[in-house]
Amino acid sequence: MNPIAHLGRAEIETLQLRRVNELFAAILPANPFYDRKYRDPASRGPFASLDEFRARVPFTVKSDLIEDQLAAPPYGTNLTEPIERFTRYCQTSGTTGEPLRWPDTPESWSWMVDNWVQIYREMGVTANDRVFFAFSFGPFLGFWTAFDAAERLGCLCISGGGMSSMGRLQTMIANQTTVLCCTPTYALRLAEAALEEGIDPASAGVHKIVVAGEPGASVEGVRARIGSLWNGARLFDHHGMTEIGPVTFESAHHPGVLHPLEQSYIIEVIDPETTRPVDSGETGELILTNLGRAARPLIRYRTGDAVRVSWEGAARYGRNEAAFIGGIVGRYDDMVIVRGVNLIPSAVDDVIRRCGGVAEYRVLIAETSALAEVEVVIETAPDCRDSGSLPERLSGELYKAFNLRIPVRRAPEGALPRFEMKAKRWIRTNNHE
Repeated sequence: MNPIAHLGRAEIETLQLRRVNELFAAILPANPFYDRKYRDPASRGPFASLDEFRARVPFTVKSDLIEDQLAAPPYGTNLTEPIERFTRYCQTSGTTGEPLRWPDTPESWSWMVDNWVQIYREMGVTANDRVFFAFSFGPFLGFWTAFDAAERLGCLCISGGGMSSMGRLQTMIANQTTVLCCTPTYALRLAEAALEEGIDPASAGVHKIVVAGEPGASVEGVRARIGSLWNGARLFDHHGMTEIGPVTFESAHHPGVLHPLEQSYIIEVIDPETTRPVDSGETGELILTNLGRAARPLIRYRTGDAVRVSWEGAARYGRNEAAFIGGIVGRYDDMVIVRGVNLIPSAVDDVIRRCGGVAEYRVLIAETSALAEVEVVIETAPDCRDSGSLPERLSGELYKAFNLRIPVRRAPEGALPRFEMKAKRWIRTNNHE
């Protein structure tokens, strides 16, 4: 059951205020990182309102954490308890810089697992499900917390670590897996691998696919492509961050809309330039404060994720939590301006998946004299019936969407890399030969 389903908007914010004051009482002065950061007594709480909290407390940015980790290796000083109390270790992928090393205590870990249990329940996952995790189980938090939560829920949990794509498919078919957890890219790759071997992906028995790790799963074109390959399996989007925890869920009733777990996080969405809150229906940068990971907290953390927020939850979606329309739109550091047009990777992905026939692709970005030009390189799917004309057709679809002439060319079969983890499709050509 959703622990705040019965609460109105004002009651949710009252709960958040109580929890943030409890958090500050627990971490100050015990946490050296935040004890230094909040030298001003006004920023140390307690706070009379969430508005006061937001006005008095400065943002935390990733560079703060990296600098702290470099100055006090290996974990930095954002530790509320002695390191001997920490029992789990994860780290970020490092795709946007130095990876962050992130240990957790049993209590903080259990808080995140509880959040994942709620995410599963919102998706309709029950103890009767058999859940396959198509991950290598490296040091990334999402895999482990999702696995532990499925076990806590009573599901049969099947690890796909160390398996080839065909090995995973065979295991899924043998166990008649009902829920598949993976990245959106890998959901496409698994289905592609099945088709290459003459196997119907539907034979695995999957009726729910839970995806995370990259933007796009709330984009209609991506959803439609995955659903068609998996015989109409229901796709559920989710997002979180290693340093923050599991944040959002997609309800069964509103595809393409993510709701944050507001009993566990304070949500803000700001204009990244002015830092002022954006209005309902506008796009801005997501700011998060986690309220239960006291041993390693993040307060007013600038995530870099772009979301289109609605605060009209009850009226539009039948629930009072905030809503992110279209999921995570993208990352501000991934956007590329080409001839005055801001290209968002998830929007390009949507056009490519809607067009159909593409097994994998890359977007090559060439920057000269502060100008950027892009080229799309595609590899056709096994079921593509117009592989010869597909580049021209896709180029036309991109022009319709963005009013840009974007060249598209085919790569030989198997030439482009496949991804199990976060896909890295946008490549700066000065780093790619």
